[in-house]
Amino acid sequence: MNPTDVFINCPFSDDYREHFRALVFTVVRSGFTPRCARERDDAGEVRYDKICRIIKECAFGIHDISKTELDPVSNLPRFNMPFELGLFLGATKFGARSFKQKATLVLDRQPFRYQSFISDIAGQDIHAHNGAIATLICETATWLRDHRPGAPVPGGLAIAAEFEQFSLALPAACAAKHIHPDELTFLDYWTLASEWIVATVGA
Repeated sequence: MNPTDVFINCPFSDDYREHFRALVFTVVRSGFTPRCARERDDAGEVRYDKICRIIKECAFGIHDISKTELDPVSNLPRFNMPFELGLFLGATKFGARSFKQKATLVLDRQPFRYQSFISDIAGQDIHAHNGAIATLICETATWLRDHRPGAPVPGGLAIAAEFEQFSLALPAACAAKHIHPDELTFLDYWTLASEWIVATVGA
């Protein structure tokens, strides 16, 4: 288990793209390594096995369960996020002894909304972001900072301001690498964010 690896479990839909990018940026800016199911495109690896491998390797998990709307095509909700949250929580209960040290952040739009669709986690501390990217960053940054006591990690408001600056600089950074912004992979974005952070704030 890698002590700085953070498993990001969230929607990959177009309407959540900026939220996902904000999470990745916040994890990197806080001195951690973001991990997710999109980190490697290998048709030879079963997705379930990939997710289990990543969970095994990560000391931390960030789970946003806010996307529960019905799919317009299937008219069914997506259960990937609650499922992966369950896998992560299960690892802390039934995995190796060291897995009990895994830490979990659960995000939703409102504090108690989850009780209507995943009441089995009642009693957990849920962090609400109301769909606002700045709030999402602040909640995540504060939680991560508590796991790096003494490290020079800025607060959430500062990281949110830096994310806005990076988002404005992103098209030029993509152009310099001859990549269209819509073509960015998870690893592309992680690399560009890391480079910008080092060049701009020296972290």
